[in-house]
Amino acid sequence: MSGAADTQGRGGVVAARRIVVKVGSSSLTTASGGLDADRVDALVDVLVKVREAGGKEVVLVSSGAIAAGLAPLGLRRRPRDLARQQAAASVGQGLLVARYTASLARYGVRVGQVLLTSDDMSRRAHHRNASRTLDKLLAMGALPIVNENDTVATDEIRFGDNDRLAALVAHLVHADLLVLLSDVDGVYDGDPSRPGTSRIAEVRGPGDLAHVEIGSAGRAGVGTGGMVTKVEAAGIAAAAGIPVVLTSASHAADALSGRDTGTYFHPTGKRSADRLLWLQHASAPQGAITLDDGAVRAVVEGRKSLLPAGIASVEGAFSAGDPVELRDGGGRAVARGLVNYDAKEIPRLIGRSTRELARELGSAYEREVVHRDDLVLLRP
Repeated sequence: MSGAADTQGRGGVVAARRIVVKVGSSSLTTASGGLDADRVDALVDVLVKVREAGGKEVVLVSSGAIAAGLAPLGLRRRPRDLARQQAAASVGQGLLVARYTASLARYGVRVGQVLLTSDDMSRRAHHRNASRTLDKLLAMGALPIVNENDTVATDEIRFGDNDRLAALVAHLVHADLLVLLSDVDGVYDGDPSRPGTSRIAEVRGPGDLAHVEIGSAGRAGVGTGGMVTKVEAAGIAAAAGIPVVLTSASHAADALSGRDTGTYFHPTGKRSADRLLWLQHASAPQGAITLDDGAVRAVVEGRKSLLPAGIASVEGAFSAGDPVELRDGGGRAVARGLVNYDAKEIPRLIGRSTRELARELGSAYEREVVHRDDLVLLRP
């Protein structure tokens, strides 16, 4: 699993036509704060070379807005409160895109800025619009630069880290490859700073990392993630059929050439419907519905829709179309789905058949509470 190169196992890297590259704040900023123009230029040089090699398409998910805004606002480190983070992002996002725009202009490449919140990925209309925008930017030869919209995001609608955002964007644009760049050159079987640890060259499934202690955020203090979020993001993408390379920004060229650098995550699953991936990984449940034992079996084992007869209780103030959590009698979340009713409507539906409801309330009530096509299981 670690050690010797297996370039044949990285054929997906070489063959990839549409690539999502994510770069972290620590790879773009100086130790004292602010953007490092040389680092940005070095990354851009690699991305343009990739684009020019066989007509490949690149989407860049770039952190760095908050970090870029710290020094101009006189902040020594990343603030903990959301309001000051948003202020820093407001200043820094313009500086970040301006730096990329200037760097890419050396090659005559246009930049398209796309700012997203998890709410944009969770609501189908927004999701479709984001997909269309990214596709059109790529078709017109621009290089899309995606970031979380920190300026307007609330705690409830934040991705929390750009690693997970990058995995979801890779699925959104039907990418053939996701490359996660940071200041660490891969996943190690221990603390990389300690002698005797080895880089894990390949991961074929979650079991390969079951006994590996994954580190947290780096020492720079300008990012929100760490190796944990990167491995989780790699798992999301791999489960959706997208190979992933996790390495350092300094090894970006080697990673995109299929050379033995970083950690390569083999695809572990197949592409699913877009809405199911964001439903599982990007949506924030607006309420919860508790199921009786029969409904739990029907939903989890039978992969059936949730009907009113199987509901035990409801909580929250959600509206029709919102994501909700489906729980068993012990309070454990077993699934997540898009609900077809407002929360205030459900109490009078509990325990009743759709036929009875249609007869008493009209044909509009002869429908599922959560349809199986809008439902994703959270545990086997």
